[in-house]
Amino acid sequence: MKKIFLSAILFTSMTIATSAQPATKTVRLKVIETSDVHGHFFPYDFMEKKPINGTLVRANTYINKERAKYGDNLLLIDNGDILQGQPCVYWSNYVMPEDENLAASVINYMKYDAETVGNHDVEPGHKVYDKWIREVRCPVLGANIVNASQASNPSQASNPSQASQSRKASNASKENIYTNLQPYSVHYKDGVKICVIGMLTPAIPHWLNKSIWKGIEFEEMVSCARKWVKYIQENERPDLIFGLFHSGFNGGIKTDEYEEDGTESVAKEVPGFDVIFFGHDHQVHNLWVTNSEGKRVLCIDPSCYVKNVAAAEITLTYKNGHLTKKDIKGEIVDVTNEEIDQQMLSQFQPKIDAVKQYVDRKIGHFENPIYTRESFFGNSAFTDLIHNLQMQISKADVSFNAPLAFNTTIQAGDVTQADMFKLYRFENLLFVLRMTGEEIRKHLEFSYDMWTNTMKSPEDHALRLNDASKNDQQRTGFQYYTFNFDSACGIDYEVDLTKPDGEKVKILRMSNGEPFDEKKWYKVVMNSYRANGGGELLTRGAGIPRDSLESRVLFHTDLDQRHYLTEEIRRMGTINPQPNTNWKFIPEAWVKPALERDRKILFGQ
Repeated sequence: MKKIFLSAILFTSMTIATSAQPATKTVRLKVIETSDVHGHFFPYDFMEKKPINGTLVRANTYINKERAKYGDNLLLIDNGDILQGQPCVYWSNYVMPEDENLAASVINYMKYDAETVGNHDVEPGHKVYDKWIREVRCPVLGANIVNASQASNPSQASNPSQASQSRKASNASKENIYTNLQPYSVHYKDGVKICVIGMLTPAIPHWLNKSIWKGIEFEEMVSCARKWVKYIQENERPDLIFGLFHSGFNGGIKTDEYEEDGTESVAKEVPGFDVIFFGHDHQVHNLWVTNSEGKRVLCIDPSCYVKNVAAAEITLTYKNGHLTKKDIKGEIVDVTNEEIDQQMLSQFQPKIDAVKQYVDRKIGHFENPIYTRESFFGNSAFTDLIHNLQMQISKADVSFNAPLAFNTTIQAGDVTQADMFKLYRFENLLFVLRMTGEEIRKHLEFSYDMWTNTMKSPEDHALRLNDASKNDQQRTGFQYYTFNFDSACGIDYEVDLTKPDGEKVKILRMSNGEPFDEKKWYKVVMNSYRANGGGELLTRGAGIPRDSLESRVLFHTDLDQRHYLTEEIRRMGTINPQPNTNWKFIPEAWVKPALERDRKILFGQ
């Protein structure tokens, strides 16, 4: 009995000693982000009709391997721009709208935990994105996408608690994007509480007609992030706060009200974030930013088209229930050579077959090939075909158009629906605006200033090349995007590359032989992106006040521009696309050899 008694005392002492030791717990998490998918779900390019690497069916193989390692401790998030790009999303948005949206089906199949809205998710219009948001089975986030009536009432809009309750109360209504969005989502992983704040670049009004985002407004990102971080810290008390921002690191449009690419500003100015997962700028980023409290924030962006995913490995240490240490590591993971997830491919094969059948439809016949790359060196059959079709459709006096892709070819022969996505990449509408002759010239001056150099000698570049620029799917080696390189049709003009910026363009006459008058009003056709101020050619260039653009609109189409271009080509049947001869670079003795040198730099021999 004495031995038993002593043993009991010893056991009790050891138990007390053990319980007195600090209880330590370590939790390992994995967060994987996709961004700017642009319809790249399947390993097939529906425009070029050939296999492609990357895409979500390869990314899902990597994701499933990580799920096997981390189990429920894996968080999968997408950063928007999923509703425009490959023809499969157009087919789902407009050709088969009665079915569940393909982008929603893919997100649901892959079991995403949260989704943010991108600008190209707003562009298809309320009918498409409202339905898509309802069909996605994970939280869809947009903290700075607010009800227009609240945006007009600062005291109401600035109250996160009231805004959050308003959204919860209105979720029964399925009328618009606002009622179906959440400012943030909450996730629990092995006892760890995570809050994800989603935001969208507030530059939407610079690109899209107000009817497309009727009833909603877009708040500036820094102030929006500050109020929601404060609200979450006080009311949710999470272990981790992530940003999921469809907004680039820095740059883009900057106004007195907001920045297009506000991720760096939020990371620096708004303490509280542990990781900001972002996108929109189609560039790879994996870097640390020090915020105003001296703490480091991981900012990570996988770029576009699912060639990469952004991954963060997070190890949290707890003692006696208190979080004492965070270890965060960011990695950009190349998924281009992952095996195809055959089970996922099989799941969506009927949809893939239906899209292939759709893009194989014959539209017309081209007697010669056309190339976007010719558009940078003068008149080109590619750009001028669109100019001519725009003029035919709209009956305008002047047409503005820019190459929407850096280096795309449509071969001679039968033209299919797939080729129409190469001819016109985006779902813009067609607009006709009133502009004076002077505004037309200034618009072109602004375009060519972005596009061309001021030559001081015959050895200089003709084009404004930027050797430091990284050449990816949207960037060309130029300083700016080529989809802002407007040329014109309906007028004859010269571009003198020896003249300074703002003085290069000389308009000689209307192409029908009539005189051109800078004081006269003309009807000018362009896409909706440009008509709403995209690229700032109408505002900073032509000098039209932003709040006057809507009053200049004479007409716009109800359906996307590609639809009307397709119908016009179908009506014409066989086309022999040729470059117009209405403009040229001068002086030819300088620019001709310079353009050839620059062509080799950009495109090789």
